[in-house]
Amino acid sequence: MNLIRLFLPVLIILNGCSKPSEKIIVATAANVQYVMKELKTEFEKESGKEIEIVVSSSGKLTAQIREGAPFDIFVSADTKYPEEIFKNGGSDEKPKIYAYGTLALWSLSIPESELNLNTLNSDKVKKVAIPNPQLAPYGEAAVQALQKENLLEPIKSKIVYCESIAQAAQYITTGSVEAGFTALSVILAPEMKGKGHYTIIDSASYKPIAQAALLLRHSENSPKKETSQKFYDFLFSAKAKAIFKKYGYK
Repeated sequence: MNLIRLFLPVLIILNGCSKPSEKIIVATAANVQYVMKELKTEFEKESGKEIEIVVSSSGKLTAQIREGAPFDIFVSADTKYPEEIFKNGGSDEKPKIYAYGTLALWSLSIPESELNLNTLNSDKVKKVAIPNPQLAPYGEAAVQALQKENLLEPIKSKIVYCESIAQAAQYITTGSVEAGFTALSVILAPEMKGKGHYTIIDSASYKPIAQAALLLRHSENSPKKETSQKFYDFLFSAKAKAIFKKYGYK
């Protein structure tokens, strides 16, 4: 009788515990955040499974993954970071390219007819926002484009390096800078509709922005393993490709 009394509270506690969550966490590069909202909606509607999105620069997300962040999928803005994680044993599968990004120059006040790289070296522009090239692939592409036109050094004092593409977009849309570099996908997001003017940077002036996704390692008994695989596969589906294309990805 005493044993029954002893174990009864334990049984009640165990019965009250909910099963482990099947909600998957998708570490998402800032340039993909608006696309990811649509992908999340479509996938949840089709599968009935939940997705949580964590947004930051690819470099910062990689650092968090190294430190053991409980992400299930990594959707990067490049191939370098996913390949690094794979080589260090963070995944059983090699990363796959899901899209190629497009770099754009964006301004709240400068009209499209006057918006180009050379304008950055004029008196019209006091500050230029660039995502940190050490962490954000679009920042690296922006630096390459400026170097090709021999403009990086002349506008060096105007550059404001941002921690991510999201912060660069914030500086541009609030008028904190006269112009800045970002992903076309950010400009085309519904939330940004009608904000300012933009011009697409010639893709020959920077290395192709190949963006890869990585299915992170799961234990065999993880309740999220099956859903993670399904969403990872969904990223490469015809429906997902159509959504990426709508946001300016190639």
